[in-house]
Amino acid sequence: MRRPDLTVVLENIHDPHNVSAILRSCDAVGVLRVELLYTVEKFPRIGKKSSSSASKWLDRRRHTSVAACYSALREEGFRIYATRLGGASVSLYDLDLSMPSALVFGNEHRGVSPEAAEAADGNFHIPMVGMIQSLNVSVAAAVALYEAHRQRVAAGVEGKKGLGAEELARLYEDWIRR
Repeated sequence: MRRPDLTVVLENIHDPHNVSAILRSCDAVGVLRVELLYTVEKFPRIGKKSSSSASKWLDRRRHTSVAACYSALREEGFRIYATRLGGASVSLYDLDLSMPSALVFGNEHRGVSPEAAEAADGNFHIPMVGMIQSLNVSVAAAVALYEAHRQRVAAGVEGKKGLGAEELARLYEDWIRR
């Protein structure tokens, strides 16, 4: 049930516990590959214990620039949506996440960079009614991923854009070696 048409972009997230929690959520909804966009921060070391070994089941692709990351995603048919408060951001629940989607989450202190937000196809926020205006980045990623999952189930596309037999065999062999 891996989804090659749903991914997350982690932009300069420095806390390994946040990265690990996001990887767990990615695995839980069947994300195949995670995009690691590190232009400022050093990529954190991810322990097997903190990620419950989720990183073993996910492919990771590293990028050193927003342009390179977004170009690769667009070539693969992804629409790119960055988390951002204010401005032209729309509610997460107004996005069509049943289509190939890449969700961008930014650094714990700075958020998504202006460059990544401006180059995205759209910006979104998670509606909140409390006094605090943001969630922990790993919680925000989980909420957004499960909204994508919910939309895909409702649209009847769950499991229809999966891997072919050849790609599944390659993935299986890769997982055995890990």
